[in-house]
Amino acid sequence: MFISSAFAQTAPAAAAEGGFMGSLTGMLPLVLMFVVLYFVMIRPQMKRQKEHRAMIDALAKGDDVATAGGIIGTVTRMAEQFIYIQIASGVEIQIQRSAVTQVLPKGSAK
Repeated sequence: MFISSAFAQTAPAAAAEGGFMGSLTGMLPLVLMFVVLYFVMIRPQMKRQKEHRAMIDALAKGDDVATAGGIIGTVTRMAEQFIYIQIASGVEIQIQRSAVTQVLPKGSAK
């Protein structure tokens, strides 16, 4: 009992000798996990958001688009936050710009 207590009391003193390098080595796995997380998840998501924003800004009247709900139509009018899509002759719906998921080739909405 005395030996194990004496041994346990000397362990923090040995760790204190490591100082800065000991704490840096302990944080290294956490830092590496964050770096991997950034390159695997955060960076590609930011790239996708940037591409989607550029596509939304480039929308023009007459473009054929597909929405998040699966509706395909042709852009007829545009407002600040909304666009109007003709999905059939005489049928026009209003959706948010952010609901557009892709711009289709011309003539594919027919």
